Amino acid sequence: MNSIDLGNLTAGLRALIENWPSILMMVVGSILIYLAIAKEYEPVLLLPIGIGCIIANLPLSAMINPDEHGMLAVLKSAAVDNELFPLLIFIGVGVMMDFRPLLAQPLFALMGAAGQFGIFGTLIIAVLLGFPMNEAASIGIIGAIDGPTSIYVANKLAPHMLGIISVVAYSYMSLVPIIQPPIMRLLTTREERMTHMDYAPRPVSKLALILFPIIVIIAVGILVPQAAPLISSLMLGNLLKESGVVERLARASENEIINVSTLFLGLVVGSTMTAASFLNWDTLKILVLGLFAFALDTAAGIFFGKLLYILSGKKINPLIGAAGISAFPMAGRLVQKVAQEEDFSNFVLMHAMGANTAGQLGSVIAGGVLLTLVLPMLGL
Repeated sequence: MNSIDLGNLTAGLRALIENWPSILMMVVGSILIYLAIAKEYEPVLLLPIGIGCIIANLPLSAMINPDEHGMLAVLKSAAVDNELFPLLIFIGVGVMMDFRPLLAQPLFALMGAAGQFGIFGTLIIAVLLGFPMNEAASIGIIGAIDGPTSIYVANKLAPHMLGIISVVAYSYMSLVPIIQPPIMRLLTTREERMTHMDYAPRPVSKLALILFPIIVIIAVGILVPQAAPLISSLMLGNLLKESGVVERLARASENEIINVSTLFLGLVVGSTMTAASFLNWDTLKILVLGLFAFALDTAAGIFFGKLLYILSGKKINPLIGAAGISAFPMAGRLVQKVAQEEDFSNFVLMHAMGANTAGQLGSVIAGGVLLTLVLPMLGL
């Protein structure tokens, strides 16, 4: 009996030694946990991703084995392969969003569109580097700096890349305050950054706030059907809040539902980070291309802001364009911070939030456009 027990104990150690790349992946998972705890880089997702990565690379583990109905395998099949978790997260995100600044200043919707340029620019470069179209599109969507959208698109187009795409997307989300400011300062002059913008918004009625999510669901569902699940979830959450009659549902979506979904999504994403799928040269390429997509999105938004700066007679601060990415509300707050570095009395936050909410919508629509273009190529 003792010899049998000893054999069972040593079997795992023997399997781990024989499959030494798994040890490296367990180190990667530990690094993600360190970044989540010590540096607080997107801890809500990076911590469960790190744990999931370690679990996936344990020798003889049944947790990711669908034949043995392992917990993570069941969760992946039940709520990730069908995109349930990203959609539940988007309901909670919708509750957190306030579209008043955008509705009061519809012009800034254009900045949300400009902020998606890097997605398609990176897609082209990835194809030129030899990635097939489905993988190139999954890499490009990293530029949206929108974790749930990146997971949704990657899971449909390149599920074998889900782990690395998710980790890169959320890592760059956490690094927005580090990556964006140098680009913002490099591409704008001090005079442009000091531009003051008067904030005298048109009042937004309750009726408009209720009609807006309904109209967006219908319009996007007709024009970009592949984006309908994401945009519908986002707008549903927003409608729960703005209706004012289902506070319990709104609170649950913003707290319990989004928290539980994020926890399990992180574990499942981490469980896809096996040595075979992660330890290759493509991973390094994806890291570089994801950073390029992020920088290009930021630059495109700023250049469009500079165009509006000129057309408006120097009344629009070009920094607002940097908020056209989807990292809500971090990007909007960062624009305010950089603007105040030059002049502490310069308040552009509400303008930036208008562009930032437009960027959130833009990233979802961009993801739908990618799916519409690429899925037919895959015969789906």
